[in-house]
Amino acid sequence: MSAHVLVVEAEPAIQQLIGLNLTRAGHRVSCVPDAESALAALGQALPDMVLLEWDLPGQSGIALIRRLRAHPQARDLPIIMVAARNGEHDKILALESGADDYITKPFSPREMIARIHALLRRRVPHAAADTVQMAGLRLDPSTHRVTAGARQLELGRIEFRLLNFLMHHPERVHSRAQLLDSVWGNHVFLDERTVDAHVGRLRSALQPSGHQDHIETVRGSGYRFVAWDARLKMGWPGAAA
Repeated sequence: MSAHVLVVEAEPAIQQLIGLNLTRAGHRVSCVPDAESALAALGQALPDMVLLEWDLPGQSGIALIRRLRAHPQARDLPIIMVAARNGEHDKILALESGADDYITKPFSPREMIARIHALLRRRVPHAAADTVQMAGLRLDPSTHRVTAGARQLELGRIEFRLLNFLMHHPERVHSRAQLLDSVWGNHVFLDERTVDAHVGRLRSALQPSGHQDHIETVRGSGYRFVAWDARLKMGWPGAAA
């Protein structure tokens, strides 16, 4: 289970603690100290999830949630509110403002990770996907590794997420627009040619093990992961000859 988590937390020590535990759990972490910095980061690219402190300098976490829920790009972005407030009214306010979950400080790192994983399973299935093995490749989201036999392949972050998505939906054709939404997480300033560039990089990364041809271009439609080795036999296993 691997995801990009944006942590919005004003206290450096707590930022560091959260970031360390999330990194150990296999996630990529970005940290910002306030709402304006968070908006700037979100304007570049949406993460898979936001872990948001209530009491921020300037604009509060509650106000930020409301702004995000009013924006079409962030309407469905998974958000967990973190706060030292433990009253029922506070929790209800956070949830009614748009938070998906609420964690009360102080909290254990294990509880935080468990809540993040639970929300990812519900809201971002591709980020929470299990290890998949197919066509001689093994992809493990928890360790961010792709191997072919004893060989470990070196993939960039986006190429890894692209392969992860395609391998969990084998043989299905996905348009460039669908891949942008599912893999990039609704980036604001990207066009469909970005997909072509990263597919090219993914094929280059798979070339050392000879798996580059498993990423197939379907003219006029998009891309798919070919699960079976066409060199062995045309058609599905078990089909009549």
